Amino acid sequence: MSQLKLYILLFLTSLKLSVSAQDIHWSQFNDNQIFQNPGNTGNFFGDYRIIANYRSQWKSVTIPFNTLSFSGDTRFEKNQKIGLGVLFFNDAAGDGKFQTTEIQLNTSYKIYLTKDSLHSIRPGLNIGMNHRQVNWNQFSFDNQYNGAYYDPNLPTNETYQSQRNTNLSIGIGTVYEFQKTSRKKITGGLSFFNLNKPNQGFFGENIPRDIRTSIFIKSSYQLNITWDILPSLSLQRQGKYTEFIIGSNLKYTLVQKPILYEAIYFGAWMRAKDAGYLSVGMDYQNWFFGMSYDFNFSKLVQVSNVRGGIEFAVRYIIKRFKPKKIAHRVCPDYI
Repeated sequence: MSQLKLYILLFLTSLKLSVSAQDIHWSQFNDNQIFQNPGNTGNFFGDYRIIANYRSQWKSVTIPFNTLSFSGDTRFEKNQKIGLGVLFFNDAAGDGKFQTTEIQLNTSYKIYLTKDSLHSIRPGLNIGMNHRQVNWNQFSFDNQYNGAYYDPNLPTNETYQSQRNTNLSIGIGTVYEFQKTSRKKITGGLSFFNLNKPNQGFFGENIPRDIRTSIFIKSSYQLNITWDILPSLSLQRQGKYTEFIIGSNLKYTLVQKPILYEAIYFGAWMRAKDAGYLSVGMDYQNWFFGMSYDFNFSKLVQVSNVRGGIEFAVRYIIKRFKPKKIAHRVCPDYI
């Protein structure tokens, strides 16, 4: 068996990456809001939101799988109920640097369900261009061993029909929110991605990317003047694979003033039948910095030595200065 086929067998089985092509996943799922649900587009306090995420995993097993994501969103200036956003991510896996690159356009519209504006929903639409590519020249094959040593100049005798594939993906989602105060709220969302089931095949056959169903619920509850608890869960289903994550952050507010805000986060999470992970984070004025580390408990633990992946999240919110409108009273000319 060639080394390529061995890698495919190992990682498509042990890492649960099927030929039906799963989407990427994040441990800090609440810190990549547009990827989580297109209904999150524009749903923040401020004018512009910029988010960067990075994940590296399986370094203890093989060449690490690296994922990088950038997103930016805002609201339509003439109608603040309309959210607009763009998301870019790149994922590189294994020796052949199997690359998945996608750019998405997202939009949402906020609808208030009650007159007091406490309850609202935000339906959203996602349209993405997905490109996948594998570099076959990075692999070595048994046919390239001449009986004494490996010779990369020997022919592989393998037939490749394609090394890249580009297609369109469509997704929809809805987010419900109940917000009594900024520290007492609950948010939940349901979304469906890859509704058109784009073809992911490299060998002339149609291998559709399964529809990914994503459900999340998160809440914030104020314990006292400085402490908040933020429990959350995420359930994703794609094809025959299911991912369920549950856990919570504890938030401690250091400084809360009109022009200065600081808070720190500590969290513990469990991904069912796969891993547990810890997270830390910090708010500093308009910045957020987050980090998490996965501890692998799956069947791969014998080669992973419990080590999973590290992940970082950075968010920056831009708030434009809005001068107050002062109505000047004109003095009568007889005074």
